[in-house]
Amino acid sequence: MPDPHRYLALLRQGHWFAALPAELSQALLAMARVQRLETGQRLFHRGDKPCGLYAVVEGAVRVGAVSESGKEALLTLVEPPYWFGEISLFDGLPRTHDAFADSASTLLLLPQHELLALLECQPQYWRDFALLMTHKLRLAFVALEDMSLLPAAPRLARRLLLMAENYGESEPRRVLHLAQEQLALMLALSRQTTNQILKELEAQGVVRLTYGEIEILDLHRLRQLAG
Repeated sequence: MPDPHRYLALLRQGHWFAALPAELSQALLAMARVQRLETGQRLFHRGDKPCGLYAVVEGAVRVGAVSESGKEALLTLVEPPYWFGEISLFDGLPRTHDAFADSASTLLLLPQHELLALLECQPQYWRDFALLMTHKLRLAFVALEDMSLLPAAPRLARRLLLMAENYGESEPRRVLHLAQEQLALMLALSRQTTNQILKELEAQGVVRLTYGEIEILDLHRLRQLAG
């Protein structure tokens, strides 16, 4: 099994991990366990007992929920270097959503009991994990406001921009490994509406569409369209 330290340079590309005190980042890597998932493999279900904090270091993980009738609500698709699972670290309650590997993926798991033991000894580090959670809370409020107030086109542009910036976690990337159906699910839009908006963006030279990918050609223009 690979040494978690091999992913140190990648993790430091993420704003949250890069800002951690050196002693904390070293302690997290020391307790990390490498976990591999095949495409479509479940990481956890809503209601599962929490097992710790995760970082995506290879591949992609989709987070959402599936109703009893099989209808899927896709909240987000996350790629490296992205941390998630911190809500259950704070309250100890079951997982709030489902998480599956969207492609063959590698994650780092920081076990719940080891994290809590560290925080019991070094309570000053709770603030660092609180910052991880509050950053996502701010994004969630923005997403709720967008759903209520924005028309479909600028709402889609904002989501593409957020994903290109890895939800504020790292420097912008040009290629999003994202199917149009997944984007439609995230925004609660029809597949047809999503395709129409993307085709308009492609005609303006903002994006290039290929199978399973959306390439950002003009990040400045996308920011303008996102408002």
